[in-house]
Amino acid sequence: MLETSARLLRLLSLLQMHRDWTGPQLADELDITARTVRRDVDKLRSLGYPVNAAPGVAGGYRLGAGSELPPLLLDDDEAVAVAVGLRTAAGGSVAGIQESSLRALTKLEGVLPPQLRRRVGAVHAFTVPVPGWGPEVDPDALSTIAGACRDRLQLRFGYGAGDGTASRRLVEPHRMVHVHGRWYLVAWCTTREDWRTFRVDRITSKLLTGRRVARREPPDPDLAAYVMRNLRGAKDRYRARVLLHATKDEVAPRMPPYAGELTARDDGTCLLEASASWLGGLAVYVATVGVDFTVLGPPEFADEVRRLGERFTRASPPGPQVPTPEGAAS
Repeated sequence: MLETSARLLRLLSLLQMHRDWTGPQLADELDITARTVRRDVDKLRSLGYPVNAAPGVAGGYRLGAGSELPPLLLDDDEAVAVAVGLRTAAGGSVAGIQESSLRALTKLEGVLPPQLRRRVGAVHAFTVPVPGWGPEVDPDALSTIAGACRDRLQLRFGYGAGDGTASRRLVEPHRMVHVHGRWYLVAWCTTREDWRTFRVDRITSKLLTGRRVARREPPDPDLAAYVMRNLRGAKDRYRARVLLHATKDEVAPRMPPYAGELTARDDGTCLLEASASWLGGLAVYVATVGVDFTVLGPPEFADEVRRLGERFTRASPPGPQVPTPEGAAS
């Protein structure tokens, strides 16, 4: 369930989208009770937002027209978070957003009190930004996709796969995930009748919205891990099984969820099943987990671990010679 401040912003956004909402509709969208909807509407009114309500079966809530809405009030931490976010966006991978972010940041800093301006300025002065290296995406495309996710609207678009195959897709968008400088859309594909992940920069046509659809359960509660697993699986050639000589609880904090599947064993060890497109890289990764391990398969992975071990041994300089005590047997 959304926290109160985030929920109020979401409620205000919904009221700005359509002219009329019933209480049950808003409660369903926000995953709250009708009573909480009434309390939140009263809170918006106390902040100066003109929310009108009509009683009866045909009644509902409507944001009043012709009134200037009051500015959004931010507490200190929220204002600093927004300013830092705008500075980050100024060096991001969304095409054309850099200038817009800087303009918005200038306006925000102009109304910040002096102590907050100093805090934001310190973050800027003592942070070295790294420019985004991923492909740029159209901000209008991100906005359209985000709106379709929010309103549960179908999306139709042309798509170019990594191998050059072109297709037309009709999807039910769920969420966007930003990973390694790229934007991905997680959506239910009506053509494939399954969940699919689409790179936003590979969308080749205008995004067209369609009818409203029912909410679906996502393929994984952790969508970032889900996308990472899909990215790895799309290019991996090998599936390795490794016995780690430590418990799952000891190993799990050292490994991201997308690195592989860990299974606990009764003898105080755990089984790691991981995929990779390069066995050498997988061998080095397993070694850096920091515990002893035994390769269970495949044979070519065991051979690669052995070759790397021999190479590391040859690369290591000889240790200091320990003098033999006088009279000791050589």
